[in-house]
Amino acid sequence: MSHLQGGIAVITGAASGFGLETSRVAARMGMKIVMADVQADALAAARRDVEALGAAFGAQVLSFALDVSSAAEVEALAAAAVQRFGTPNFVFNNAGVGAGGLIWEHTLQDWEWVIGVNLMGVAHGVRVFTPLMLQAAARDPLWRGNIVNTASMAGLLNAPNMGVYNVSKHAVVAMSETLYQDLALVTRQVRAHVLCPYFVPTGIHQSERNRPADLAAAPGTSATRSQMIAQAMSAQAVSKGKVSAAQVAQWVMDACAEGRFYIYSHPKSLASVQVRLEDVMAARNPTDPFAAKPEIGAKLRADLSGA
Repeated sequence: MSHLQGGIAVITGAASGFGLETSRVAARMGMKIVMADVQADALAAARRDVEALGAAFGAQVLSFALDVSSAAEVEALAAAAVQRFGTPNFVFNNAGVGAGGLIWEHTLQDWEWVIGVNLMGVAHGVRVFTPLMLQAAARDPLWRGNIVNTASMAGLLNAPNMGVYNVSKHAVVAMSETLYQDLALVTRQVRAHVLCPYFVPTGIHQSERNRPADLAAAPGTSATRSQMIAQAMSAQAVSKGKVSAAQVAQWVMDACAEGRFYIYSHPKSLASVQVRLEDVMAARNPTDPFAAKPEIGAKLRADLSGA
């Protein structure tokens, strides 16, 4: 039996995708679950779904609407979780948004939004929850906890036309690897993990629906050609994904039980990661990502040029 059975979970981005499916797995494990998301109406529906599923397993659910890019709101989330259930032994810093386009075409608002959610949302979760978990571990030598941060294969690769997203996810991988090493210096009871999914059917290609008004595009401006191309390519790739969010959610829980740091949805995609690392080691120029499928690269270049 997993040490998380009957434990306490805090999950951000819980109204859809990996967050919702992980909440469902947690419900079947009889956990006390704090589901957090920026989209209040979807969160309310998700909470009802998870409550109904978990009733037979003794699960309890608290929903909390927040924007993870806000330090104060993440701090309030932690306070609410501890007050209702106690210190969580499973924290899933999962909320994220997607954006694409040529890197120099990202606006200041693009950078602030994507970095705010994808990177600072995880940083706030690590900063706020890790000390609480270490305190719980110090009180009880048998207590064990897990912190899982959602990155992406984009955190291990650098696909073109995805600049701001790549940057945010590379930073999450770096943060998670550092967290793993830092925790190892002070405890054996709390472990860190990083989730690096590839294309899985979730709602990330519809992220704009939750973009704050103060970080929206400036009045009178519209998406560039590269941004529209990136959006179309992302929607197509995500919608055609063969691995489900439910499968990934179970793999997250399995990794926590087994103590595995890296969690992949598509292990075969690691071949591309190997090529990138070989480029780094050999100090050679980055390999053409379309070398194996030149027709895709040719089409993207033609689309970007408007030819």
